[in-house]
Amino acid sequence: MFQRAEQLLGTDAMKRIGAQRVIIFGVGGVGSWCAEALVRTGIQHLTLVDFDRVDVSNINRQLMATSQTVGQVKVDVLRERLLAINPNADITALPILFNEESAPSFRLEDYDYIIDAIDSLKDKALLIEQACQIKARFFSSMGAALKLDPTRVQVAEFWKVKGDPLARALRNRFKKQQRFPKRKFKCVFSDESPQQVGEVKGSLVQITAVFGMTLASLVIQDITSSK
Repeated sequence: MFQRAEQLLGTDAMKRIGAQRVIIFGVGGVGSWCAEALVRTGIQHLTLVDFDRVDVSNINRQLMATSQTVGQVKVDVLRERLLAINPNADITALPILFNEESAPSFRLEDYDYIIDAIDSLKDKALLIEQACQIKARFFSSMGAALKLDPTRVQVAEFWKVKGDPLARALRNRFKKQQRFPKRKFKCVFSDESPQQVGEVKGSLVQITAVFGMTLASLVIQDITSSK
């Protein structure tokens, strides 16, 4: 199943990839594609966190959203999809909203990698704070909505992200509350100016999928670069 990946990365690297425990918060337009890329590259232990159900408006950009899955729990549908790729994978689906009340139940210290693809500013800030207090490697997605050019998607340390309104809002929140992440972390973002059309934050799979794939790439690169 992973022969082509092993030919590129090596046997030892694939063993390390298979041993890692990864949790993804938010499996929408960004997180769903990240999950698929990770499982197809050999991640065996993956936890999916999202309280939402598939809506017809998700079909244009979310991996598991089809006309047949509308109304179903997102993490359950995505888990089924991922197990169809690798039936031996350990995929946990948690249909829970990550917030102040639920945060202690996730035991973030049990994971090697934490991936943030949350939309809510408040909950995203909370996850960033908590993830940066433990040893797990942490990667975060900034805003993928209102963008058209996938070639503008890039990676930078959080405080060096430019041109992204979500990153700016997060930094302002941390400064106002005088509560800062305990360590640096990498973000996937686009420096393209938002294409504001009305009040709805439209988004395209050509952008969200690139965000998700880039997050997955950060995880795989980090695993394979460590000895």
